[in-house]
Amino acid sequence: MLKNLTVQILIAGLSAVIAAKLIGDSSWLEEPTTFYELILMLKVAFLAALKMLIAPMIFFSLISAIANIGSVLKLRRLGSVTIAYYLMTTLIAIVLGLIAVFFIHPWESYPPTLEQSLTFSESRMIDPGSDSLIAILQQLLLMAFANPFHSLVNLNIVGIVTSAFLLGIAMVVSLGADSPLFGLVRDVNTIILKVLGWIIRCLPIGIFAILFDFALKLGVSDTFSADFLTQLLQFSILVTLLTLTHGFVVLPLIAWLSTGRSPVNLIQSLAQPLLVAFSTSSSAATLPVSMKTAEETLEVDRSVSSFVLPLGATMNMDGTALFEAVAAIFLAYLYGIELSTLMIFTVFLMAMISSIGAPGMPTASMSGMQIVLLAVGIPLEAIAILLVIERPLDTFRTMVNVQGDLIGTLVVQRFTQDRATPTSN
Repeated sequence: MLKNLTVQILIAGLSAVIAAKLIGDSSWLEEPTTFYELILMLKVAFLAALKMLIAPMIFFSLISAIANIGSVLKLRRLGSVTIAYYLMTTLIAIVLGLIAVFFIHPWESYPPTLEQSLTFSESRMIDPGSDSLIAILQQLLLMAFANPFHSLVNLNIVGIVTSAFLLGIAMVVSLGADSPLFGLVRDVNTIILKVLGWIIRCLPIGIFAILFDFALKLGVSDTFSADFLTQLLQFSILVTLLTLTHGFVVLPLIAWLSTGRSPVNLIQSLAQPLLVAFSTSSSAATLPVSMKTAEETLEVDRSVSSFVLPLGATMNMDGTALFEAVAAIFLAYLYGIELSTLMIFTVFLMAMISSIGAPGMPTASMSGMQIVLLAVGIPLEAIAILLVIERPLDTFRTMVNVQGDLIGTLVVQRFTQDRATPTSN
């Protein structure tokens, strides 16, 4: 159990809060001791390590996903239907999230418990109180078509995604499948994911440092602890219910309407990859099982499954988009940041964009989550709050992401089978 990363994160978070209450002193905020300076150094280093990989990770992950299309022919036959399916399911997930934010939001039964800790200004990409659609669209367009190098240096996620998408499409259209540039992109992407894996292994240390500093600045009173933990529990339950609703109601309904497959029989057919996804929290690790299930159990043609599933492992992240968007609204409330209705829609859009480049590995979506927080000025330290509960929630999220990819193979085959040429399995 102690070797499990989730257990290590929970122990680190609990230990940080207890240590801050037992040995911490508010005077350290004015005159830091050597121990507190070490804590601050670890916190800064961990957050910097996460920020270091945001730009290259999303850039190369997205190019690699688009490069998997392989040919202009596949782009024309399968690409349009696949992307349409991905966009449709992601938009439905966003609608579920918006319903939760506007009509349920149980955490608002308590006051913003972290408002007093918002003592510094974070860089904001968009003014949270803006009610001008034209102003927000103009800002997004300026961000989208910025210089690619400038976007990479300044963590302009909209610009990074736009540049990666255009370059990826240009590579597929202009270069042959044997071009060494495709291999280079895949190799760089593999290296980045390896480094990200190392950083994720350091999560317990980063969590301890961030939460120790967080608890020391706030003070850990019984009232604060009770209200904050209740709000965190309410958020976790709500996100889990939304994710499961999307996975076991919305997606099977889409499959039934598109292919006529019984939802119960479909879930039974997908049991093996869903269990693997639930246990590993990695859609990439589940990919071999998903491929086998799609071809042997669902009887999907290999030409479809070999295109839809690898692409979906990077681009089709319904659960991730839903989680990041609702989490950003939740954290904004905790910090007392008021968001206009239009800005809430913008946050969901930013979450959808950042989820596109999220690699299919445990906790990797948290690196992209930072850009959603920065969009409205939420302190990056808030990511520690999510990391404490993110690992358990990630199991359900990954399971639904994999389920969406597998159902996508059925939908894509249904709408392309009259044009696609079957290949032997």
